[in-house]
Parts: sequence; C-alpha cells; structure tokens
Amino acid sequence: MTALPRRAALASLTVAIAMAAVTGALAQARPGGDRALGEYLAGECAGCHQMSGRSDTGIPSIIAWPDEQFVAVMRSYRLRERDNPIMQTIAGRLSDDEMAALAAYFGSLAPRPASQ
Repeated sequence: MTALPRRAALASLTVAIAMAAVTGALAQARPGGDRALGEYLAGECAGCHQMSGRSDTGIPSIIAWPDEQFVAVMRSYRLRERDNPIMQTIAGRLSDDEMAALAAYFGSLAPRPASQ
C-alpha cells in the first residue's frame, strides 16, 4: 500500500471515529424527551408513585423533577448504583429515549394540593 491510499484510509477512519463520537454525544445530550411517549409509559410508574406529587406512602414523588435529575436517577438504578431491586429491574428495561420521555412527562406535571 502506498502512502496516498494509507493516508486516505487513515483519514476515512478518523472521520468515522469522529462521527461516532459526535453521534454518541448527541444521543447523551438530547434535551427533552417525547412527552406523549412518557405519558404512555407512565402507567407502570403510577402503580407505586403517587400522581398527586405526595410521598406519604414512603415511595418518593416523581412529579415535577428536573429532567436531568430524573434521567440521572434512572440511569443509576439501571447501573445498579442505587439499591432497589424493583427500580433496577424497571430501569434496566428502559432505553435512554424512554427515560427522557418519562422525565419530560413527569417533569411537566405539577403537584396537586392536598385535599382538606
């Protein structure tokens, strides 16, 4: 192989690596998820987490969290950095897009006032 084809191959490889890195960074930094998808997926969450925004059952509220915080917590369950077998299982089944969608949905909800 002469120097010119090697340089062309190296340049192509460099471009491919750079494009993969940019694509990966964009996938991680994607702001906002699909709120409608999040609403569709939220049924499983609502089985335990109160949709009122209260946490009087000992299970924390997930209403009105900042998207970044919600996704970070879900990823930490998926990576088993947080200890809760139920949440580890649920988070382990979710893609990054689904986590972002749930974050967009729950983040858009406001806590309901406590009934008197």
